[in-house]
Amino acid sequence: MSTSDPNKLMAKADKLTTLSLTRWSADWKSAVLLYEQAANAFRVARNYEKAKLAFEKASKGQEMLSSPWDAAKHMETAASQAKEMRSWSEVADFYRRASELYMQCGRSQPASDALAKGARALEDAVPDDAIQLYTDACDILEEDGKEQMAFDLYRAVTSVYIKLEKYTDAATFLLRWGLAADKCNATNSQCKAYLSAIIVYLYTHDFKQAEKCYNDCCQIDAFLRSDQSRCASKLLSAYGEGDVEEIKRVAQSSTISNLDHVIIRLARKLPTGDVSSLKSDASKGEEEPLDENDLT
Repeated sequence: MSTSDPNKLMAKADKLTTLSLTRWSADWKSAVLLYEQAANAFRVARNYEKAKLAFEKASKGQEMLSSPWDAAKHMETAASQAKEMRSWSEVADFYRRASELYMQCGRSQPASDALAKGARALEDAVPDDAIQLYTDACDILEEDGKEQMAFDLYRAVTSVYIKLEKYTDAATFLLRWGLAADKCNATNSQCKAYLSAIIVYLYTHDFKQAEKCYNDCCQIDAFLRSDQSRCASKLLSAYGEGDVEEIKRVAQSSTISNLDHVIIRLARKLPTGDVSSLKSDASKGEEEPLDENDLT
């Protein structure tokens, strides 16, 4: 039947939205129904290119009908069709547009979720773009005071950074997670994030940065009194003493076993460099030079 042919449905819908000498205004209400029917038919037939286009047009129609929520839903479906085609730039663009439409509805959670969906789709193919989408998704929730809803996003960003071996960026994001957790009184998550950042610095064999990070975090009373703080202190002491066996023992502790898997894997590989030099540096610092002018 001609009415069930999605190509004819698209043509009819296009005609309803095209102005001419005989049509002075677009009939978006009728056109949207046709675009939606065509889109679903193309999707069932796995004609991803045409389904993507039909959902785009259906989204545009819902916008014209002042229905941003439905427009966002169609844009997300267009993104899923683009994903099937491995058209990564369109995946990112469509999910971003869906997020903007959700924000027009004043809905920060689905707006953030749309960006997160895009990020997950791009993680393997375009990880740098995925990180940006995840970060923007975090921004939306933070600006709306919903930091606790972003914890899975912080975790995802950290994981991608570590896969890319961008360890400093991973540690920085873990500290951001700790700050967000502090704002919503999620003390356990906060302390885990800070210990995780210290472990990441130790994995890069940057003992001084790990020590600085620990000292900074200890300015926060909740961390100072935590199991995670004690664990970090033991790790840093073992590094300072050049005690490889103690480092490995602490890395196997239950406190570290309760962290995210990506951090546990790093901790189990400690130490990653020669720690004997740290011991000699520490002992040099302990030997105070004799000041002949000091007669006290």
